[in-house]
Amino acid sequence: METEVSAVAREREVRRIETAREVGMTLTGAFFERARKAPDAVCMRRKKYGLWEEVRWRDYERGVRAVALALVDMGIKPGEPVGLISENRVEWLMTDLGILAAGAVTCAMYTTSASEQVAYIMQHAEVRVLFCENEEQLDKALEVRKTHPIDHIIVFEDKGLRSFEDDSLVFWDELLEKYSARIADAGAELDERARGVKPEDLAILVYTSGTTGPPKGVMLSHSAIAWACSTLRDTIRPDPTDEYLSFLPLCHIAERTITVFNQVINGSIVNFAENLDTVRENLGEVRPHVFFAVPRIWEKLFNAIELRMKEAPWAKRRAYAWAVAVGKEMNRHRQLAALEGGESNAPAGLVAAHLAADQAVLAPLRKKLGFDRTRFALSGAAPISPEVIEYFQSLGVPLVEGYGQTESTAVITMSPAGFMPPGAVGKPIPGVELALAEDGEILARSPGVMMGYYRHPEATDEHVNAEGWLHTGDVGELDEFGRLKITDRKKDLIITAGGKNIAPQYIESKLRLSAYVHDAVVIGERRKYVTALVILDEDNLVEWAQKSRVQFGAYAELARSEEVEKLIQNEVALVNKTLTHVESVKKFRILERRLDRDEGELTPTLKVRRKIVEEKYQALIDAMY
Repeated sequence: METEVSAVAREREVRRIETAREVGMTLTGAFFERARKAPDAVCMRRKKYGLWEEVRWRDYERGVRAVALALVDMGIKPGEPVGLISENRVEWLMTDLGILAAGAVTCAMYTTSASEQVAYIMQHAEVRVLFCENEEQLDKALEVRKTHPIDHIIVFEDKGLRSFEDDSLVFWDELLEKYSARIADAGAELDERARGVKPEDLAILVYTSGTTGPPKGVMLSHSAIAWACSTLRDTIRPDPTDEYLSFLPLCHIAERTITVFNQVINGSIVNFAENLDTVRENLGEVRPHVFFAVPRIWEKLFNAIELRMKEAPWAKRRAYAWAVAVGKEMNRHRQLAALEGGESNAPAGLVAAHLAADQAVLAPLRKKLGFDRTRFALSGAAPISPEVIEYFQSLGVPLVEGYGQTESTAVITMSPAGFMPPGAVGKPIPGVELALAEDGEILARSPGVMMGYYRHPEATDEHVNAEGWLHTGDVGELDEFGRLKITDRKKDLIITAGGKNIAPQYIESKLRLSAYVHDAVVIGERRKYVTALVILDEDNLVEWAQKSRVQFGAYAELARSEEVEKLIQNEVALVNKTLTHVESVKKFRILERRLDRDEGELTPTLKVRRKIVEEKYQALIDAMY
């Protein structure tokens, strides 16, 4: 007799396949079609020796075909997962699409993952071929191989490895040379294999970083990803000449959808930032038309501008303050018009003042930041402070929020491009149905909902029901305009000893607005009041200490000083003025170091793993109560 769980799974799968065939698109088909149409067009750029090097669609296709042919030679079967662990780079994209062209499944991992985490994913997904970036990632692979068989390891960078003797090791340039020579002879066979991929087939495995427990492999199909990218057209209004800047990990579904797969479906030019430390510099060089970043990036940009202006000459400070104030006033009219779908009715005097402010201050500042061509700027993956959105909009940067999950192929709601009021994450995008459960949990249904969790049917049935509704685990509400507001994660909501519900991420985002606060972790579950662990911004704090003539030796000594405690107390007090009494941070403790991804305190996308942090600093937390 069929069990209830298998009946749910069967009904869900039938519905999913029907939906996938309605979308009727595969990523491999879309890729080869785009490469065929514009082989000489630029599709990627990378910076080498201080210069931006161009990659064209014909080069991209050659790399994809070489990878696919190599995998066929290595015995990879259709539907089999292939591993990939590397920072963002041209080879990442070629490998990703090459795996798909071979009919296989990309299983990408974060470069910050420890060898134990890599081993867990590779064993769980039964990966036996791995592409990795360099010696650091190769060391992890060799450690994994002690307990899990890996037949072939392909390394992008050969620095320091040419003398390494291992029959399973293949260098990228050798693979490219060998299999590029075979493309003409084996092209028909490869095309046949690529045509065998169906829209409903599994394309990628995304192992969620998670804040608790081992990661789960989210299964996303070709059609789910193609649908997600197609729905972005109305919002992004894509053009094949659009410039993008890629710097967030490509393992993250939002970055991958917007950067890799959006390029395949809609066209764009992807520029790879050198690293996270050069994002500000690369922004000014690339001047992207579309820019996506997590809240921490926007907060860092905001704090950097504000600090620089505080140190500017008096006349420049006055001009900046005036221009931003005029920008904010004009923004209120633009926001109202955006909500009501009409034209701005700003007074003539304000329009004239804004034109002058924009020409004299705001436009030059946008150009310096790299936002002078940006028509769509997006924050996602975590809540962002409304003040930050208001600020960038006042500068003329059309920053809005979007909402989605790995399990929904990155998209559920999106604000249209422009100057929408902050505090909401937009309306459901076309094709998404939205509902709120009795406890406020957000439910979503769309062609982008995952196939399920890889080899974990019980967890799948907990998150997606027979009718295809995804239980997001987020709590929200709809405003009067039909826009979705996220209250918090169900599991992250703090319930105080007095029974009050508090959203910690909201308070944390406000604390991070301080130039001296790099991060914060709000505490209060079953406690009498709210407290916080504060992580300082070392660079800004040291600069402040030097200018304030605060004497210190090591940084830890500075973090423990009375002067710094008073400084942070003032910053916390400013935040408390914007909060209700029950939300106010009554006490705080300063940590002497940043939270670390390698220590498991942060996810690869920089979200706090609360349980780990609270366990590690339990004594410090208890002392505040």
